Amino acid sequence: MSILNSVLVLGALGLIFGAILAYASKKFAVDVDERVESIIEVLPGANCGGCGFPGCGGLANAIVEGKAAVNACPVGGEICATKIGDIMGVSSESEEKQVAKVLCKGDCKSAKDKYKYEGIQDCRSASMLNSGPKDCRFGCLGFGTCKEYCKFDAISVIDGLAIIDEEKCVMCGKCIEVCPKSIIHIKPANKEVVVECSSEDFGKAVREKCSVGCIGCGLCKKACLFGAIEFENKIAKINYVKCVECMECVRKCPTKVIKGDISKNKKVTIDQDICIGCTICKKQCKFNAIQGELKQKHIVDESKCVGCHLCMQKCPKKAIKTI
Repeated sequence: MSILNSVLVLGALGLIFGAILAYASKKFAVDVDERVESIIEVLPGANCGGCGFPGCGGLANAIVEGKAAVNACPVGGEICATKIGDIMGVSSESEEKQVAKVLCKGDCKSAKDKYKYEGIQDCRSASMLNSGPKDCRFGCLGFGTCKEYCKFDAISVIDGLAIIDEEKCVMCGKCIEVCPKSIIHIKPANKEVVVECSSEDFGKAVREKCSVGCIGCGLCKKACLFGAIEFENKIAKINYVKCVECMECVRKCPTKVIKGDISKNKKVTIDQDICIGCTICKKQCKFNAIQGELKQKHIVDESKCVGCHLCMQKCPKKAIKTI
C-alpha cells in the first residue's frame, strides 16, 4: 500500500506542477514576432558582429524593434537588404558602402626596422616589445593578425604590409578590433584618394624612419581648392564629404603617400551643338578651365583642366564629355 500511495502522491504532484507550469507559460509568455525568424533565414549566418549586434539573431531582433536599418548587415549586401525590406514592408535603399583601409604604406622596402624580431608571429605580441620591430611606432607590423581574423579572405600581407581587397571587404570590423596599432580605418568604397599614413611624428622624424610617410608639409592642403584636406595630429586627413577626387593632392604630395590613380581623371570637352551657355559648368570649375559668357558656347582650356568631372555632374544638358 505504501508503494501505491507514493505513486499516487507523485502522480498528483506531477499533475499539479504541470498545470502550474502550463498556466505560467501562457501567463508570462513572450510573443515572438514571426518576422524575426524570417529575417534570420534571410541573413547570411556569418555571426561576424560587423553590424554592431551580437550575431544575426541580435540584428534580426534589432531590425524588428526599429533599432537597426534593414540594410544593416554588411555581409548580405543589397540582395539581403531587399529581402529584409520586403519582410518589414519598408524601402531597402542601401547606404553608401564602407570598407576598411590600412593607413600605412611602409613596407619592408620603405620603412626601417629598429631590431630583428624573432618572437610569436602576431602583431599584438610583437607590439608589446617596444611597440614592435618597426622604427615607426605607428606603422603596420605586417605579421597578419588582421588577415587571420578576416573571415572573407579580404586581407593579404605583401612585403610586410597588410593590404585589404576592397571588393571582398564587407566592413565587419574584425580587422579594426585586432589591430594593435589602430591604423585600420573606415572609408567610403567609392572614394579612392586616401592618405596612407598614420604617423604622428614631426616631418624630420618621419623621414628618418620611413621614405613614404606623411611629413605634414601642407602642400596637399594648399593644393586642394575644395577644402577637403585637414590636419590632425600632424597628419593629413581627407574629408570625403568635400573631396571630389580632383587628384591635385596626389600630384603635389612629395612623398607620394596620398593614394590616387591620376590616369582615371580624363580631361573633358564641351559639345558645342548641345551647350546652351548657361554658365553652370564655368561657375563649378575651381580651376578656371572653362571659358565662355552667358548664352555663348563654352570651351574647355585643356591646359588647366584636371579632370575632376564636377562640371560634367552639374551640366543640365549633359554636353560635357571626357576626351
